[in-house]
Order: sequence, then C-alpha cells, then structure tokens
Amino acid sequence: MAEIKIAAESRTEFGKGAARRIRRADQVPAVLYGHGSDPLHLTLPGHALMLALKNSNALLSIELDGTTHLAIPKQVQRDPLKGFIEHADLLIVKKGEKVVVDVPLTVVGEAAPETLLVLENATVSLEAEATHIPTGIEVSVEGLEVGSQIHAKDLTLPSGSTLAVDEELLIVNITAAPTAADVEAELADAEAEAGIERDEPESENGEADASAEAGEGEAAESESE
Repeated sequence: MAEIKIAAESRTEFGKGAARRIRRADQVPAVLYGHGSDPLHLTLPGHALMLALKNSNALLSIELDGTTHLAIPKQVQRDPLKGFIEHADLLIVKKGEKVVVDVPLTVVGEAAPETLLVLENATVSLEAEATHIPTGIEVSVEGLEVGSQIHAKDLTLPSGSTLAVDEELLIVNITAAPTAADVEAELADAEAEAGIERDEPESENGEADASAEAGEGEAAESESE
C-alpha cells in the first residue's frame, strides 16, 4: 500500500474542552507513539484523516515539525451517532518490521442452491510487513455444498503474510437454508418467549357455524313477530 501523507501539528491543549475546540476546527486530536519514544500529541486534518482511514490498515506518513513518521492506525474512536472521528491512536512503524493487523475478508462466488452461508469471522489477524499490509483477502465459496467449512488455514494469504491466529479458526460455514416451516416455527418460539399470543384463525367450519347461528337467530325473531 502506498504511503498516505498527512500534515500534523503539535498539540499543547488537553482535556474535553480543548478536544471540542479542535473538532470544531475540523481537526482530530491524536497520539503518535511506539518504538520506545515518548508519545507525541498532535492534531490531524479531519477530512484528510477520514479519507485516509477509508483504506483498511492505512499506512500513514505523518509530517510533523519537519520530521516524517510512518504509522498505522491502532485505535480510532468515532462518534456513535454521526460517525465522525473523535480521536486517533497511531502506532509508529519502521520499514521492514513486522506488525500484527486485522485484515477484512470478502466473500466471492455463490454457494450451492438451498444453502445458507454464515460468515463466522469478518476479519483475520495476520503478521505482515508494516509497509506491505494487505488491504483485504477474498474468500471463494463458489459451489460449496451443505456441510462445507473454510478455516483460517484454507485462506490464500498475500505474499509475505502469515497467520497470527489459530489455523483452525472457522471463517465460513455452509448450512442448509431454512424452510418456510422452520422460519414460522422460529418466529412462533420467539413470540412465545416474548409472551405474545397469536389470534387463532377461524376455520371454514367455524365460519359456516357462525353463519348458521346468525340465520337461526333471524328466523326466531321473525316467528316471534
């Protein structure tokens, strides 16, 4: 992945009030740390950081006071409602060193008919060179039948990357697609647990009996008159 250059500024104000002022100026408070150096408190341009982090495991080239630091996002805090970036922790990396990152998985292909695909894990942890972090891994499920499974060991890893998780970690599980009866039974169980009672539909005989009773009542009223 190419380095994404971002110009940073040193930050001297701290606390919630300072953070709010920084965000109002379309900046993001951040901390840059790693390799035994003292943490560097800085601000980053909000829009540029947002665009950079659209790339999974982005490799950032942070330019600060005439010095360039290579870094990867370690933890990013976002507003739970609006989604904007509130704070970022960045980890300093060096060319050639290995880092452990979570790489997103993308399912491609179509499993066999009447199957249900369950993605048990949407990411997998890999050890990769800091300057060659994979952006994603494709997982093919083309033609897989019921009972098929894909584990971490079955993934085709990018060159230079190795698994950082148990190789038996389940990634994809192919099961039988539920029938209409299965869905109805599951819905009924859920309603029963929630204490919801269903109205029983009237049978055809019940409707006929009700009509007959209504007819007899009308006849009785005519006779009494």
